Amino acid sequence: MADADPHPDQPSPAHCCVVAKPALSDAIQDYLREIYKLGADGGRVSVTALAKRQGVSPASASAMVKKLAALELAVHQPYRGIELTTAGEKVALEVIRHHRLLELYLAETLGVDVNEVHGEAERLEHALSEELEERIDKALGFPTHDPHGDPIPDANLKWPAQPAATAAGSSHRAKRRSNS
Repeated sequence: MADADPHPDQPSPAHCCVVAKPALSDAIQDYLREIYKLGADGGRVSVTALAKRQGVSPASASAMVKKLAALELAVHQPYRGIELTTAGEKVALEVIRHHRLLELYLAETLGVDVNEVHGEAERLEHALSEELEERIDKALGFPTHDPHGDPIPDANLKWPAQPAATAAGSSHRAKRRSNS
């Protein structure tokens, strides 16, 4: 007869479970969004440009980039710049989607002035659950652009199709405002 498990409340090595990754901080999400936006033309992003955009010292930005690399959200080669990994880009697009859906919801549903929605969306974008995001998207009729005219990634984080007149020009990413 086998001995009873001394720790029945803990999984045995044979029944190992997946450990959930901790939630990403607002700061990490903000850095990912800014790296995405700075690199929208396909180029690598410098630590100096990122520091300037975030309003921090280059040393602070460098420390965060090292953290992003350790989390496998970005790749940094000194003097060659920063690129997001697929996982980092997904987080960045999700933050952009939350922000722009919130801006539109605040303007259209709650009547908040278009000039005031950015600040409110900044405060709310990190707290928005996926369920509430889905409900807002549906309530707004699955919009493709925010109240400023910037495109909103869809639920699959794909950008809306561009009208034929602008498709031949620069990408929609390059046209996005730096504040959303």
